[in-house]
Amino acid sequence: MTDWETCPAVERRSDKLSGAWTFAGTRVPVSALFENLESGATVGQFLDWFPGVEAWQVRAVLKHEAEALRVPAQL
Repeated sequence: MTDWETCPAVERRSDKLSGAWTFAGTRVPVSALFENLESGATVGQFLDWFPGVEAWQVRAVLKHEAEALRVPAQL
């Protein structure tokens, strides 16, 4: 599981979307990015569909997730 606490592009607030991780300053859940990419959307399409999300935020989220995948899980 990714630790999003250290990613500046996202935030989690208990009063917004039931505490789901969202792109900072928006109500767009981070999960929406991965769901759309999995369905075949491009990053450009995602940014068009969710205009409150900025390109730097998407890059930061993807980089953060890629780095998390490189670190062995603590068992």
